[in-house]
Amino acid sequence: LLASLLPCPSARASNLLADPELAEKLARSLAESHEAEDRFDAQVWLLASEQRLSRYLDDHDERMELLKIVYRESSRQGLDADLVLAVMQVESAFDRFAISRVGAQGLMQVMPFWRQEIGRPRDNLTEVETNIRYGTTILAHYLDVSGGDLVDALARYNGSRGKLKYPERVVSAWRRTWRNKTSEDLPALQASCSNYGLNACRYR
Repeated sequence: LLASLLPCPSARASNLLADPELAEKLARSLAESHEAEDRFDAQVWLLASEQRLSRYLDDHDERMELLKIVYRESSRQGLDADLVLAVMQVESAFDRFAISRVGAQGLMQVMPFWRQEIGRPRDNLTEVETNIRYGTTILAHYLDVSGGDLVDALARYNGSRGKLKYPERVVSAWRRTWRNKTSEDLPALQASCSNYGLNACRYR
């Protein structure tokens, strides 16, 4: 994570290192090819998101490439692509070279120890596609083990389980900037707003 957001330098690492199931999921996911798609099937989403992303990335082609990768990897993991963009906004402000004080890297601020854990020490976590593959796999795993509890999954991702600061920030970014679906189409968001009473849920 970005240095200013870390609650404790060791919290995230200790949380993730104790999860061999996640290591296995990462190994399988990274072993899959990063195939390119001939056709992009979400043009409306792409155009809307590209305009929003322009405040962070100046280059049009860079924005388009990033969004296509986000959409593909989110779909692969069964995640809402807008949620992934919200995580990136909070984690790195879309700086793929961002490195935290504890060494988390890239767009989704992935901890480098995962490369050794899964036997891929040469993976470059500042490379967009690689970082997103790692990050979306990790986030999807935590949504799974949390039984779809979005707040708990986000806190696990951040290494701050039991605290609401990080989920508040991500949900706020999701609802205010990136969300393309209604709350009725996002049951995890709807449940979190109801169960946790997040301040971010006040935004329409």
